[in-house]
Amino acid sequence: MNMPMSKAVVAKASEQPKTNLSALWRPALMQAFVKLDPRQLHRAPVMLVVELTAILTTVLCFIPDSAVPTFVAAQIALWLWFTVLFANFAEALAEGRGKARADSLKAGSEGLSARRQTAAGFEVIPATRLRKGDVVRVAAGEMIPGDGEVIEGIAAVNEAAITGESAPVIRESGGDRSAVTGNTRLVSDWLLVRITSNPGESTLDRMIALVEGAKRQKTPNEVALDILLIGLTLIFLLVVVTLQPFAHFANGNLPLVFLVALLVTLIPTTIGGLLSAIGIAGMDRLVRLNVIAKSGRAVEAAGDVHVLMLDKTGTITFGNRRCAAVHAAPGVSARELAEGALFASLADDTAEGKSIVEYLRGLHPLPEPGLESLTAVPFSAETRLSGVDYQGRIYRKGAVDSLLDFIGMPRSELPSALAREVDRIAQSGGTPLLVCADGRLLGVIHLKDVVKPGIRERFAELRKLGIRTVMVTGDNPLTAAAIAAEAGVDDVLAEATPEKKLARIRHEQNDGRLVAMCGDGANDAPALAQADVGMAMNDGTQAAREAANMVDLDSDPTKLLDVVQIGKELLVTRGALTTFSIANDVAKYFAILPALFASIYPQLGVLNVMHLSSPQSAILSAIVFNALIIVVLIPLALRGVRVQAASAAALLRRNLLIYGLGGIVVPFVGIKMIDMLLKALGLV
Repeated sequence: MNMPMSKAVVAKASEQPKTNLSALWRPALMQAFVKLDPRQLHRAPVMLVVELTAILTTVLCFIPDSAVPTFVAAQIALWLWFTVLFANFAEALAEGRGKARADSLKAGSEGLSARRQTAAGFEVIPATRLRKGDVVRVAAGEMIPGDGEVIEGIAAVNEAAITGESAPVIRESGGDRSAVTGNTRLVSDWLLVRITSNPGESTLDRMIALVEGAKRQKTPNEVALDILLIGLTLIFLLVVVTLQPFAHFANGNLPLVFLVALLVTLIPTTIGGLLSAIGIAGMDRLVRLNVIAKSGRAVEAAGDVHVLMLDKTGTITFGNRRCAAVHAAPGVSARELAEGALFASLADDTAEGKSIVEYLRGLHPLPEPGLESLTAVPFSAETRLSGVDYQGRIYRKGAVDSLLDFIGMPRSELPSALAREVDRIAQSGGTPLLVCADGRLLGVIHLKDVVKPGIRERFAELRKLGIRTVMVTGDNPLTAAAIAAEAGVDDVLAEATPEKKLARIRHEQNDGRLVAMCGDGANDAPALAQADVGMAMNDGTQAAREAANMVDLDSDPTKLLDVVQIGKELLVTRGALTTFSIANDVAKYFAILPALFASIYPQLGVLNVMHLSSPQSAILSAIVFNALIIVVLIPLALRGVRVQAASAAALLRRNLLIYGLGGIVVPFVGIKMIDMLLKALGLV
């Protein structure tokens, strides 16, 4: 990765297929009518109340009432139906954006077959007949029929069907890169795979179920918000019911149509109509990042995270040490050292070896021999050296003590200037490699675990949001502290074992904090299971994937930062629209009631600050405004409110200023404009 993570995510998102919203409108409109079924609307109690009032108002249109012309009553009924339908449309549109992705995934998984191992050999069967524990053989060019663990072989796998990445990845038995995903294709060699999921339980199946919303459960915050909305609905229902006795006390009468319509305008229909769309849109944004959340609670918890625990290797750093500098021994020229280090690394196909060659080519361009003329000496755990033999000369590089033993030099005889440089590299968290040619010590190479660009800035943004970052690493405290200082994390857990990770998470949780953790190895499984948000890498072990409540299909640990951002956007969007909705209802109460009661209590006429023309106009204008405001807010619900780096108090002030004050002012302006328009058109 060579760009800041935030830019990388934008680039990744731009590679995803664009969803044409115009193509989603027709099915979403059809679903809006299907969702009128009360068995579906029971999940949105406020909108169920609106539908019931729409039905009642429709019936009242056929009952003559001298106080309310049938034409006005019919308009009220139509706008009530319009309100319900548009709330359903918002939810269906959010679901449709995900279903478009699900359809493409389904198309790629249909008709797959598998070569299952039996006692007599292999048999070809439909992939749908595979069960957990079955062993299948997959050859180059074939699709992997299901999620599994590689038990034999090594091969390159193209995971573009799932992740969108065109570059193949290596999968092999053993280690933390043995997991494979169904519906991905082998591009080389062969693999023997043990299936780890039954039909309907694979990564692909979970992703399809997620984007279709079939298994989405309400989160605790959504349940709490539903309770609040139901409570407000009951309060306003009580208010509306008591209005008729007051009217009778003054020898007046309020038509039932007006009371029913008034109830709809006062209850929190705005947030009630958009709540489902907000939740589904949040899940959809995760899917577009190629992250599977096993429950809505995981997304919500991500928005409330206080502590973010990230593995150092591959998350904060690139994971492969890179050449940062070379330092010559006394009496050795820079060109001699460059030639010796370059030759010693030409046959080294590790990431570290390649980085040395790349660095020296840019520093000292030298003529290079062809690889066929070199006798490679690969690195071994026993010698801790590598290099080449070329034209009778011996070039080696390796760990300090190992190379000194190779040339027969005691550590005490190491030139003092070079010894100081070796110590400085080690103290800074780097790795020193000595270089020699024909037994002569040439100098030292500085290998460094390079921190990813932009990661420090991202941590600073999280700090402003009140999230503390903890780097988890198996390195010694000295090395860990050096990397932590460069990356800008708030805390470090060095020499981390599974027990240490688990204990740290429990300690944070006991202090009342929510913790997010990412990992890919079997040793991360306990911590992933304990964390409030555990994100496993798709190419990691099966144990890690099963323990986590999120799986990143791209296996990019830095994406956890974006998951936290999406979770916060979900919570902030819900909070902003709830603030607007409640302020909206309070404003409508004081805007409508004076006009409604002006004929019964003339003294209330002074409170009719908007000078609404009549009770019929007041009610109809409020109903029209109530429906249209949902239409206006649909894009905001689907897109989400952007989270800015600020304290909770600052976010609350911003929320109240924009959405609270806006919720009070907008109804007065909107209802008055609609009243003037209705009067001009002669509709009241």
